[in-house]
Amino acid sequence: MARSHLAVALATATILLLVTFHLISTYGLPRFGYLHLHNIFEGNNEGSSHQIPINYPLGSHESSEDPSRYLLGVGKADITGPVVEINLMGYADPNQVGTGLRQRLYSRAFIVGSNEKPEDRFVYLVLDTQSGDTAIRHGILQGLSDLGGEYKVYRQANVAVIGTHSHSGPGAWLNYLLPQITSRGFDKQSYQAIVDGALLSIRRAHSSLAPGYLSIGAIDVEDANVNRSPYAYLANPEDERARSGVLTWFPVHGTSMLGNNTLISGDNKGVAADLLEKDIRQIEGADDDFVAGFSQANVGDTSPNVLGAYCEDGSGEKCNFEDSTCGGRNEPCHGRGPFFRQNDQGASSCFEIGRRQYSAAKSLYESMSLNGICVSGPTVKSVHAFHDFSKFNFTHPNGSLVSTCPAALGYSFAAGTTDGPGAFDFKQNNTGSPNANPVWSVVSGFLREPSPEQRACHHSKPILLDVGEIEQPYLWTPNVVDVQLFRVGQLVIIVSPGEATTMAGRRWREAIHNSAADLSLTGLTEPIVVLGGPANSYTHYIATEEEYGIQRYEGASTLYGPHTLNAHINITTRYLPYLAANNAEAPDPGPSPPIHTNKSLSFIRGVVFDRAPFFKSFGDVVTEANALYHVGEKAEVTFVGANPRNDLRLEDTYVAVEQYIDHVWSRVRDDSDWDLIFHWRRTNTVLGTSEVKVEWELGEAARGGKYRIRYWGASKTPFTGSIVQFEGTSGTFIVR
Repeated sequence: MARSHLAVALATATILLLVTFHLISTYGLPRFGYLHLHNIFEGNNEGSSHQIPINYPLGSHESSEDPSRYLLGVGKADITGPVVEINLMGYADPNQVGTGLRQRLYSRAFIVGSNEKPEDRFVYLVLDTQSGDTAIRHGILQGLSDLGGEYKVYRQANVAVIGTHSHSGPGAWLNYLLPQITSRGFDKQSYQAIVDGALLSIRRAHSSLAPGYLSIGAIDVEDANVNRSPYAYLANPEDERARSGVLTWFPVHGTSMLGNNTLISGDNKGVAADLLEKDIRQIEGADDDFVAGFSQANVGDTSPNVLGAYCEDGSGEKCNFEDSTCGGRNEPCHGRGPFFRQNDQGASSCFEIGRRQYSAAKSLYESMSLNGICVSGPTVKSVHAFHDFSKFNFTHPNGSLVSTCPAALGYSFAAGTTDGPGAFDFKQNNTGSPNANPVWSVVSGFLREPSPEQRACHHSKPILLDVGEIEQPYLWTPNVVDVQLFRVGQLVIIVSPGEATTMAGRRWREAIHNSAADLSLTGLTEPIVVLGGPANSYTHYIATEEEYGIQRYEGASTLYGPHTLNAHINITTRYLPYLAANNAEAPDPGPSPPIHTNKSLSFIRGVVFDRAPFFKSFGDVVTEANALYHVGEKAEVTFVGANPRNDLRLEDTYVAVEQYIDHVWSRVRDDSDWDLIFHWRRTNTVLGTSEVKVEWELGEAARGGKYRIRYWGASKTPFTGSIVQFEGTSGTFIVR
């Protein structure tokens, strides 16, 4: 029998301005795998990451009743939706429409179960998407129910769906109207790719379940993120800002790829996971199915643009500290990644931020056996309920009775952030009378004029969009929110539905830690608390009350008013007894959220038909590769193409590089590799013609030899609508 060993990471360092954390979860079967955590600190430029070996034979001294032994399983599957003609999800720019693929997207499933009670287990899904989502999670749970049998153990309480927060994936899959507006509605193909891939990853993780151990460790990592709203962060009390970091998942926004990027990718976390997986798989004895999941955490005010925010108006000056403007204007203020001077839509910076996360994870991989802290105790528990946050009354920590509010977004929401500025002269740090384009005041009132009660509830947020009280044609944002906690041994995982800021996440984790300790939930062992999100139902942001009062983007996007964070803390601390070892009860499930997959609007046109140009066939080479390339150059080939939406080629590839080795053509690159890029463009809408350009960036990893590039596509036949597969192959070329 194999032994799994899973590792989590604990970060400790001095905090000067910002603490950021990173968890990297990696598993390998049957020989080894790891779960890593990462912490990064702006100011002293330190951070942390974590792991430990996963499956190898049990020694004769190891008992099946070992309280530190668990059931562990991992799985990975393709969730790459339509890579063209669909709006990208994240920047909310209707003009950011997909034109190709930089790197495939995946669901990575991690299952942890009790060795004593195998029915006690949870699934932690890490998706290369902008967030979790109500409809996506509903589809996954419905799929698990339909599978039946041994999959009935996976249910509402123990399945968490966390997005890596990439802003470079196809959109049009979310449940509520607001994020559907820029994507022109809902797209079933985009939605189904995520649901089906997530289910496949769970099935693979389930089939790989084996006894194993969970460990905790730490390592420093440098320069992977900064705080993009330090002015709001500094509104938090100084004594809280000066504490040491704790165990958590590493938060860094998936905004390395810029708002002008139109190629699909998993952004910096997708890069990190891919690099580590492919690296570990090359080690002798490693399993080909090694999985590395880089989970998101309290990501709210973090940015991968580590050089800071500067004015792109010719002045080269830093943006205004309080409101991120340049000469009073919001639009010119942009964050700079490590290679911001490269004119590549952020690709070089994205790879570098991913590489930094990977590098720390790999270093930990090589040292974890000496530094792991064992997670112990046989208990594996989960708890979940829905809560209506439109009016949740509770006692504030100061003793007063307070309430959350129906969801609403403030004016600074429209200002965007330094990762992606908004338009129309909206500004951050706006708590007074908004002075943006007055048309928006009229538009806001036309949609719904907030009542005096709603305005008072959301004070000090000037309401731009009263989204929680608009129900036509269906709800714009969620009011019903997922509340979920996991526990394994002394490790407690908060599953956050929104983007908690650095300080919000810290307070939430501390509250759970203190309550768990008071309850002796983990016995004599100190509880360890981590936070993963944005998960399940995307509820925008969760800021502290102090940050909310500043009304930068994060505060303006805190949907349920100033007491949102304390509401989450109140409910989750009350739910901790459900994670006790001897507990067999569950809370009231609460009101089910509406599911809009079958009633959502859609103005996304399907593929009508494809045609090859006259005297050409699909897959023919239009522009041939050069005969010779050198490392550092870019090999390019253009083919007669067809719309990629005809076939998503899930678990496969659109393009590949093949090398001639020992008289055989062998695949050495596919479209999961960062350096192989797939572009598609429509050349004539009336005739239905299109072209595919394939680029191979010959970096340091490229080896000399004889190569060719292949392309696989599918065309839609006029009149009949039938789908016909085809392929194309370039001529050979030499790399030196």
